[in-house]
Amino acid sequence: MNTSKAPVTDASQFQTFAEFYPFYLGEHSDRNCRRMHFLGSSLGLVCLGLLVWTGQPQYLLYGLLAGYACAWIGHFVFEKNKPASFKRPLYSFMGDWVMYKDMWLGKVSL
Repeated sequence: MNTSKAPVTDASQFQTFAEFYPFYLGEHSDRNCRRMHFLGSSLGLVCLGLLVWTGQPQYLLYGLLAGYACAWIGHFVFEKNKPASFKRPLYSFMGDWVMYKDMWLGKVSL
């Protein structure tokens, strides 16, 4: 009798971020998708810096647009899957930043 659980493939089924993050990484198995996320997050941080530096609120919008545009291009063009942000927006946003940190630390390849 097999008592192991089948892997969860629906992002809405996770109860905690710790459960969600391995799934999130699996949804980013394509290197080019991860690179697009890295680019989008980096551009988002530049825009956040510009917001702080200039005090012009449009940089917040620019940062969100750059970040999500790059990520979605990564998913639709390279990974060929639907971003988890459609079902778990908060966990996906958190996953973006944890993966970004992990890429900087070498835990996730770029």
